[in-house]
Amino acid sequence: MVSRTRGGAAAGVAAALCVLLLPSVAAAHPRSDDAPGGAVPSYRSADGAVPVAGTASSADGPQLERAKVYSDTISPGQKKYYRVRLDDTSSAFVSTVLAPPPGSRSDILDGIQVSLVSTDGTSCGSSPTVYFGGETTRPIAGYASRRIGDSSLPCQEAGDYFYTVTWAGTKTGGTAKWPIELTYMAEPGLKAGAAEPEAPTGWSSKAPSAGEGKSSRKVSGGTGFNDAAAVDDGAWRDDIRPGESRFYRVPVAWGQQLFLRAQLANTTSDGSFFAASGLRLALYNTARGRVSDKSAGYTGAPTGIDLGTAPAAYANRFEGDSDAESAMRFQGWYYVQVSLDPKVPGSVPLTLDVGIEGAAQQGPPYDGDAAAAGFGLGDADGTAGGTSGSMRALGFTGIGVGTVLVLGLGTWYLLSRRRSPAEGQADAGPAYSR
Repeated sequence: MVSRTRGGAAAGVAAALCVLLLPSVAAAHPRSDDAPGGAVPSYRSADGAVPVAGTASSADGPQLERAKVYSDTISPGQKKYYRVRLDDTSSAFVSTVLAPPPGSRSDILDGIQVSLVSTDGTSCGSSPTVYFGGETTRPIAGYASRRIGDSSLPCQEAGDYFYTVTWAGTKTGGTAKWPIELTYMAEPGLKAGAAEPEAPTGWSSKAPSAGEGKSSRKVSGGTGFNDAAAVDDGAWRDDIRPGESRFYRVPVAWGQQLFLRAQLANTTSDGSFFAASGLRLALYNTARGRVSDKSAGYTGAPTGIDLGTAPAAYANRFEGDSDAESAMRFQGWYYVQVSLDPKVPGSVPLTLDVGIEGAAQQGPPYDGDAAAAGFGLGDADGTAGGTSGSMRALGFTGIGVGTVLVLGLGTWYLLSRRRSPAEGQADAGPAYSR
């Protein structure tokens, strides 16, 4: 866990306020649970998302700018072009979320392929394809990237580049138009002459069950990356409906590992069924790149999926032994997606256990403000990470003015009680760990 030293009563009260606010943050963007007919809510687009139309010709692709979110659609067989302007100092991550309407069907190899290439056709890196992996759909996402700082790598020059999104898979006909969401994030490079950090060693992705022995707290997961409910270390209780995905976001600092367990309770409906991928657990990093995706069969009896990650480390991007390890390359918000197969007959209680292990470490020597660019854990993440406001603002909106006044009075009282009669100064208090 992260260890901190409490430097005064104000710091302790501030920490307590953060804990109190967190459940309100999780409920700040309520899902459409009362959709007509009990329908599963659609993916919620980012507030202020800019409509854009990718083109079939690279000559006419619209420009995507940093730190903005764009919305478009894609149909079977389409390949769409966009343009991005890269500098020669930042690593670039351009992502796409494919968000089919709830209830849509797919083939096992349907999905999207994304790529980032120079205007002369040179690929800037891998061109990942993300598949649904089954007959049922859910929001899926992936990014293409350009890593800066190594002259042996392609695409190091500043200029215009093409970003493409291609419908991948067996669906080559039809008139479906499925929503996609695009973002472009730029991570500052390292300071001139700074050594690249080394990858951590001696770690294991297996650990005791996350959230073990902790009382669960109620949370309402979001529909996607933009309204994902903020959760931290502990056990979280939710409910999930057939064909639904619930999204949560977890803060992970440099050097920390994330351990998850998604647990479905038993169903109470009559009759037997078997859903081969009844429960799915996926994890995405700060830039919406997939870290891991696991599934388990579900027959109505309790079942669960465990997932553990490598420590978040800058060096994972070039020293990671697997895609999952390489994706743990940022400090920031990580996104958890839990999905339930539509074959399941009715809503099921869900418990999400979250474990954040390891002491937070100092980050790499960035030549710029990484937090402001979305790769951090401050208030700047509120918008850079795709949400509609900072955690602090969402928390106060959720708990209401009356509660804020009560908390404020409690803070004043605690501070006044801890002041020394002789010196009138706050007691530093003991160290604590979290």
